[in-house]
Formats: sequence, C-alpha cells, structure tokens
Amino acid sequence: MRTISVTPLIAIDEDEITLDFIRASGPGGQNVNKVATAVQLRFDVKHSPNLPDDVRARLVLLGGRRITDDGILIIEAKRFRTQDRNRQDALDRLMALVRKAAEKSRPRIKTKPSIASKKRKLEAKRHRSRIKQMRRPVGRDND
Repeated sequence: MRTISVTPLIAIDEDEITLDFIRASGPGGQNVNKVATAVQLRFDVKHSPNLPDDVRARLVLLGGRRITDDGILIIEAKRFRTQDRNRQDALDRLMALVRKAAEKSRPRIKTKPSIASKKRKLEAKRHRSRIKQMRRPVGRDND
C-alpha cells in the first residue's frame, strides 16, 4: 500500500483513490475513438480517515460541483493524449485541492472608515451633484 504525501501532516493512501479510464472527446486522430485516455479520479472525502475534520470541511466547499451528495470528489482529466499524463494530471489536481484546503484562512478584522475618508466621500458626492445640476436646463424650477 503506497501513500501519497500531500502536506507534511496529510498523506492519502492510494487505496482511497479510484481511477477509471474513459474515452476522451476532442482531438486525437484515430485514437480518440479506440483508446480510453481520459481519467476519472474518485476520492471519498467524507469517509477518508487521513483528512482532519477542518480540512475535510474546506475541501467539500472547494470541491463545489465536483463533489457528489455521497461526498465523493470526482476529477476528470482529459487534457493530454496519453493515459499516464492524464493520470498524473488528475493526481496533481487532487493534491493541489487538498493543499489549498489545508491552508487556514485568516479571520477578517472589521475596520471603520476614518473621519477624513468619510469627509472625502461626502465632498466627492457634493461635487458630483454640482456637476449634474449644471447640466440641467436654465430657467426652470426643478424643485
């Protein structure tokens, strides 16, 4: 059983990853209709024992439409014309997703606009209002 090291703290067993080879669409000459070069990688995010809970939750969010209702992440790789390169591409994309999910986001610190910035904003609004008033026809009462 081989493991794939994603981060220093996270390693995924190869047994958890299922690779299915399917026919790819697009260019490829005569091979496109005969050889299954596209790869469909499946990884069970919800039941993986190697993912910490916080990483699992972020991975589900990052996965978006690629995650099924059962919690299985599906990555399709059909960029290249060979099975090996598509397999490696799918694994690389999985590792990149897990690495991104492993990063903790910094909490947002609420800030207040300064008094000077409030004054500048109001002055800009007054200036804009004067410009628009000058465009109106003269002699009418617009109240």
